[in-house]
Amino acid sequence: MSDPERSLSFCRRLCYAVGHFLNDLCASMWFTYLLVFYHSVLGLTNEYAGVLLLVGQIADGICTPLIGYESDNTPGCGNYGKRKTWHLVGTVSVILSFAFVFNQCVGCSSLTPQSVRAIYFIPFIIIFQFGWAATQISHLSLIPELVTCKHAKVELTAYRYAFTVVANIAVYAIAYLLFHVQAGKDDPSVGDALGPQDIPVFRNLALIVLGIGSLFSLVFHLGTKETALAAGGGEEGRRTEVEEEGEGERKPLLPRSQPPPIQSSLLQWKCWLKQPAFYQVACLYMSTRLIVNLSQTYIAMYLINTLGLPKKFIATIPLVMYLSGFVSSFIMKPVSKLIGKCMTYFVGLVLILAFSYWVLVEDKMGLQVYGAAVLLGAGSAIILVMSLAMTADLIADQTQSGAFVYGAMSFTDKVANGVAVMIIQALHPCHTQVCCPDCVWYYHYVMVGVTGGVAVAAVFSLCTIFIWPIKIRLRGQPRVSGHTESEENSGSSSSDEGGRIN
Repeated sequence: MSDPERSLSFCRRLCYAVGHFLNDLCASMWFTYLLVFYHSVLGLTNEYAGVLLLVGQIADGICTPLIGYESDNTPGCGNYGKRKTWHLVGTVSVILSFAFVFNQCVGCSSLTPQSVRAIYFIPFIIIFQFGWAATQISHLSLIPELVTCKHAKVELTAYRYAFTVVANIAVYAIAYLLFHVQAGKDDPSVGDALGPQDIPVFRNLALIVLGIGSLFSLVFHLGTKETALAAGGGEEGRRTEVEEEGEGERKPLLPRSQPPPIQSSLLQWKCWLKQPAFYQVACLYMSTRLIVNLSQTYIAMYLINTLGLPKKFIATIPLVMYLSGFVSSFIMKPVSKLIGKCMTYFVGLVLILAFSYWVLVEDKMGLQVYGAAVLLGAGSAIILVMSLAMTADLIADQTQSGAFVYGAMSFTDKVANGVAVMIIQALHPCHTQVCCPDCVWYYHYVMVGVTGGVAVAAVFSLCTIFIWPIKIRLRGQPRVSGHTESEENSGSSSSDEGGRIN
C-alpha cells in the first residue's frame, strides 16, 4: 500500500449504507409518482404539475451547495460529528414535510382554483427538499472519510446503491399491494384509470415510507461513527489518524523523495472551481442523473398513456427495473477492478442505449416492456454507482471540502432535471387532465430522448475523461490527483514524479 488504508467491518458498512434509505424511499415516490399524483389524481394541469416539480428541484439545487459548504465548515453538535449532525437535521425535515406532499390539499375542494392548490404544496416541497439535500450531502461526504482504498470506495458506494435499490423495490412492492387492495374497493365503472379515488393509496404509501425510513435512519446514527479525519478535518485529522495506527501502518502519504504536504495543498471550495477535472466529473454526473431521474419520472406516463397498460404496471415495471439494478450492484466491484470504472460506466451506457433503441422501434411492445425494464434498470444502476465512485476519486483525500464537491455536483443535476421536466411539461400537447391521442406519441419520444439522447451526451463526457484523465493540479504546489483509470488498472502506487497524494 502507498498509504494507510482504512476499511470498515461488514456491520459498519451496512449501518452506513442504510443511512440514505429514507431519502431513497422518498426520492422513489418523488420521481416516479409526483407528476402522476398531481396531474392524474389531483387533477392539476401538466404545467402546474411541472412547476411543482421544478420548484422542488430548484430548492434542492440551491440548498445542496450551501449545505455542502456549511457541512464542511461547521463543527457539528458537540462530539456528534458534523456530517451526522447535518444528516439528523435533514432526516427530521423530511419526516415533518413529506406526508403533506403526497396528500390532498387541506381545506381544498373541487372549486378551489388550481393556482391556490399548487401554492399550498410549495412550502412543504421546499422543506422536504432542504431535508433531502442535507441528508444526501452529509451521507455522501462520509464515503472518502470512512475509507481510503479506491476499491473500498466503490464497494461502499455499491452497498449504498444496493440499499437504494432495496428502497425502490420496497416502494413499488408496497404500491402494488395498495393498488391491489384498493382495486377490490373500486367502483367497477372507474376501471384501471387513475383518479381522485387513488388519493388514499398515495397518502398511505407516503406514511409507510416515512415509518420504514425513520427506523433505518436510527440504525445509521447508532451504528456509524465518524473517524478522527471526519471530526477533526484537514491535515490535523489525517495526522491524528495515522498516529493511531500500528507501527507497521505508519507510512508517509507521499513518496519519501517528496516533501510532506503543507496546509496550502488542501483545496478549499474556490479552488475546485478552477479545476478542469471538477467540470469533467460534474458533466458526467449531471448526464447520469438526467438519465436515471427523467426515465424514472416519465416511465409511469409512458406505461399508462403510450402502452395503455393498467395502473398496477406503474408499480410492477419500476419494480423489475430495480430488481435488475439490485443484481447488477453486486458485480460492479469485480468488474470495475477488471476493466476500470470508465469502461464499466460505458457498459452501463450500452445497456441504456439498447433500451432506447428497443423503445424507438417497438411502438406497442406489450409484455416485452419487462425485458426493456431489465436493460434500463441494470444500466441505470451501473452508471449511477460508477459516477459516484469517480466523484469520490476526484475528492481523494481532500475531504475537508468534500461536501462542497458533492453539493456542486448535485446542484447541476437538480437544476438540470427541473428545467428538463418543465420543458417537457410545457411542450405537452394536452392542457387538460384527460390526455388526447397525441400523448401516445409524445411520451414515446420522451422516453427515447431522455435515455438515448442523454446517453449520447454522457458518452462525450466520458470520452473527455479517457483523453484527459482526472488530475487536479495546484499552481506552485505538487500535483494532487484522484485515481486515474490507467493507474487504477495497473495497480501503480505513488511513484509519479508529480508527487501524487493517493
